[in-house]
Amino acid sequence: MTLLTVWKETDPTSPVLETTDEDEIRAALAELGARFSRWDVHEIASDAALDDVLALYADQVEKVKQDEGYTLVDIVGLSPAQDNYDEVKVASRERFLSEHRHDDDEDRFFAKGAGVFYLHVNEKVHALYCEAGDLVSVPANTTHWFDMGTTPEFVSIRFFHDDDGWVGHFTGNPIAETFATFDELHARRAQLA
Repeated sequence: MTLLTVWKETDPTSPVLETTDEDEIRAALAELGARFSRWDVHEIASDAALDDVLALYADQVEKVKQDEGYTLVDIVGLSPAQDNYDEVKVASRERFLSEHRHDDDEDRFFAKGAGVFYLHVNEKVHALYCEAGDLVSVPANTTHWFDMGTTPEFVSIRFFHDDDGWVGHFTGNPIAETFATFDELHARRAQLA
C-alpha cells in the first residue's frame, strides 16, 4: 500500500495530509509537477538476474521512454543475499539521505521492495512511501532525498535523459534528519492497513 504523508517543513510531527488513496496521491503530486502511476506487478524469482526483471517490464519501460523522451534505462537492486550488501547499503543510504536535486527528472519504478521519496517543495515535505508497482517521477531541480530503510531490499528501474542529469547537487540542509524515516513510515503504513 502506497502512502503519502505531507508536513509543513517547520512541523515534522503533525501531517497536514496522510493518504493511501491512489487518486489523492496522484493529484497531490501533480501539484508539484511530479508524476505517479501504478503498474501490474510481475512475480520475480528470488534468483532472477536484474536483466531478467527488466525484460519482464520491457513494454512498460518502452512506453515511458517514448512518452517522456528518456534515452537511458538501468536497473538496480539491493538484497541481503549480495556479497557486498553491508558495504553497498551503508554507502547508498548515506548518499541518498541528504537533501539534493538533479538537473534531470528522477523517474523510478519499484519492481520489488520499497523506498520513500521525500520532496521538499513549497515549504512542505511530501513523503511518498513507494512499494512494488509504483512509478514516481521527481521533477528536475526538485529538492528531495530518498530513504531505503535500515535493511533495504528492492529492485528498481531508473530512467534518464542523459548521464549528466542524474548527478546529485547537495543542498547542505539537514532537514532530512528531522522527518519520519522509512522504518517509521513503514510502521505507520502497517497501522493504516
